[in-house]
Amino acid sequence: MTLDLPTPASPFNIGTRGSPLALAQAHETRTRLMAAFDLPQEAFAICVIKVTGDAIQDRPLKEIGGKGLFTREIEEALLDGSIDIAVHSMKDMPVDQPGGLLLNTYLPREDVRDAFVSLQAKVLDDLAQGATVGTSSLRRRSQLLAKRPDLNIVEFRGNVQTRLKKLGDGVAEATFLAMAGLNRLNMTDVPRTAVAPEDMLPAVAQGAIGIERRGNDSRAAQMLEAIHDGPTGQRLAAERSFLAHLDGSCETPIGALAELDGGSVRLRGEILRTDGTEVYVDDMSGAVEDGAEMGRAMAGKLLAQAGPDFF
Repeated sequence: MTLDLPTPASPFNIGTRGSPLALAQAHETRTRLMAAFDLPQEAFAICVIKVTGDAIQDRPLKEIGGKGLFTREIEEALLDGSIDIAVHSMKDMPVDQPGGLLLNTYLPREDVRDAFVSLQAKVLDDLAQGATVGTSSLRRRSQLLAKRPDLNIVEFRGNVQTRLKKLGDGVAEATFLAMAGLNRLNMTDVPRTAVAPEDMLPAVAQGAIGIERRGNDSRAAQMLEAIHDGPTGQRLAAERSFLAHLDGSCETPIGALAELDGGSVRLRGEILRTDGTEVYVDDMSGAVEDGAEMGRAMAGKLLAQAGPDFF
């Protein structure tokens, strides 16, 4: 079947949130599609869609609806045909998609690590007793309290620029951001130290860009197939299976990381009490094709250890 490629007169519409990082991800997607099909930039339109999660900055996500707040309006535009594809940060994505939509294209994964960011300290251990740390992530909050129960953790939402301004204003002495976001924004001037996964296991799918489309759109499917990164998909299959079988949401502190080594995958997973008083971890390896089953098995094992009312 001949592929009906977009043109400047009839562009391919790419939906995204409007933050600088979201736009950088949409631009990367456009650049890869341009290269794959030798098309001009004008054959693609970046469509910014306002989402509820970006409009409400002063309350924790768990209080206003969770991860779907960053995707709902974009997915509605995809379903009604206003856009052809939607570009997402995979760590923001719920495990289940609305009927009629598919999320099965991933770009090559960036740095998965968290970054410790402070104008005063180099690493977490440099912070004084009782120091204030800002984060909007329940996972990071729980991991921090498990290591440093003395810390004062405050809500810290907004894009990278907003959070850096809060540090400058003295709202907190440190915060954590994703290394992937800083790299994609080329923010080399940000005072950051990468945190090894051994010290802070990242969020499920951290550093990965996912592209969503309508399930019946064969044209979009063909175009996206040209830019899909298979190894990233294999890693996310294990991590997101782990998340799915934990019924993970913004109210559940969960970390996971899958890494490939030839035909095998190593999966590390972690669940925590929100106050950091209990942490359950596991580490297993197996064949790449068994990654999703490993995620399911690991979730079951940790839930059995933690007990039915853990979350």
